[in-house]
Amino acid sequence: MNMTSTVTGQCLCGAVSFQVSGDLRDVFNCHCHRCRRFTGHHMAATAADVADLEIKDDDKNLRWFCPVPESRYGFCQKCGSSLFWQSQLITDRISICAGTLDPPTNLKTAQAWWIDEASDYHQRPAVQEFATE
Repeated sequence: MNMTSTVTGQCLCGAVSFQVSGDLRDVFNCHCHRCRRFTGHHMAATAADVADLEIKDDDKNLRWFCPVPESRYGFCQKCGSSLFWQSQLITDRISICAGTLDPPTNLKTAQAWWIDEASDYHQRPAVQEFATE
């Protein structure tokens, strides 16, 4: 866990902005086919408690896509930015696309998931590069 008092973020057009007041997990890169399609590469995401996340636009522009009953992806309806992923089975946590956070984030990449599903163009770093300290 990365101790962070308050972090802000937003989509590309600024229609969906948010604030996280609490701990953020270090970044996990997910290469599963759904995350690749949702983000255009792999999803680099941190995570927080849902109770610590405040959406500033009152959900007017945040939309959710549920490709399977177990998960959902949040995006901006105006610019299409990928913002969130949430398991429908673990509803007290939410993953946040790390690139939407305003720097400095003080996060580091800690893990890579579903690397067997990474696209053929992606050069995967050696495992030791993702080892936690």
